[in-house]
Amino acid sequence: MANFRRFQPNDLNKISKCNLDPLTETYDLSFYLQYYAKWPTMFQVAEGQDGNIIGYIMGKVESSPDVYQFSEHYLPWHAHITVLTVAPEARRSGIGKILTEQLEAAADAHDAWFIDLFVRKSNHKAITFYKKLGYSVFRVVKDYYGGHASDPTATSEDAYDMRKPMRRDKEKKHVREDGETFEVDPADVW
Repeated sequence: MANFRRFQPNDLNKISKCNLDPLTETYDLSFYLQYYAKWPTMFQVAEGQDGNIIGYIMGKVESSPDVYQFSEHYLPWHAHITVLTVAPEARRSGIGKILTEQLEAAADAHDAWFIDLFVRKSNHKAITFYKKLGYSVFRVVKDYYGGHASDPTATSEDAYDMRKPMRRDKEKKHVREDGETFEVDPADVW
């Protein structure tokens, strides 16, 4: 059984089980603390009985900079899932779903139009998970995940920009049916 609550800074000492997953993006300390300071309702954890963090979701609310308001790629006020991860031993127990639902409730409380996230096109399990929760592919971001200079064999990979409309978007203006056929460059994503 997990306890769901807001992230606290001392949780950084307890998230290693989650961050060992090769598909989980990890960040430096200041990045986590920035999210905690700016968007505390969008940073939730699942704590196991032993006190370790067995899952967490980190998100934010934002819009594109005003200078891009007339661009076809402009994003209005929306929520974004930066990280969702669950420790391997706690997967398939509903933790990811609960964490996502908590972030969706916070997005509605912030009056967001939609929630978006980026996922590797090859991460079929995550794509299936998000589709079951009502997310759909809005567009393909070409070469979003770049290769690493330290590894000459590493290749870049496309990302799906997936979205789910929130309560505010009654007319579903910010989702599309044919997202897999709509490609953009990483420079078009803010």
